[in-house]
Amino acid sequence: MQIRIDISTQTLFLFGDDGACIRRYRVSTAKNGPGEESGSHRTPRGRHLVRARIGAGAPLGAAFRGRRPTGEVWTPEVGAAAPERDWILTRILWLSGTEPGFNRLGKVDSMRRYIYIHGTPDTEPMGVPRSIGCVRMRNRDVAELFDLVPAGTPVDIRA
Repeated sequence: MQIRIDISTQTLFLFGDDGACIRRYRVSTAKNGPGEESGSHRTPRGRHLVRARIGAGAPLGAAFRGRRPTGEVWTPEVGAAAPERDWILTRILWLSGTEPGFNRLGKVDSMRRYIYIHGTPDTEPMGVPRSIGCVRMRNRDVAELFDLVPAGTPVDIRA
């Protein structure tokens, strides 16, 4: 398995072991565009790995803070009570860069920047850059992807 994220088309592709594309999802990457530096609120490019998978068995819309479930399940009413919150929902695939000096270690470390592939409220548009660095997906899509990919899955993020 391999994940490829194309920032220019806001699309995530999942490739099987034979190289064939087996899933395609619309995503939302950073509104500030691509970039690797900590604090930039940009989506890091390059080669990564799924370092950790968080949220197995959680309901669709389950909210997370600090990679821990809060006990909340997102609804429009819950969202309206916290309109400025950057909701991390359903599942988390925590990414770790594999290219020292580009997306790993120092000021460019994707894992230390807490870069995830994660669910987001269904009211958020896909195909439009709106995140603060992560790759957002529809909740059903991220749950499906989560079930298909193990930890260690390569992830290539391209501009």
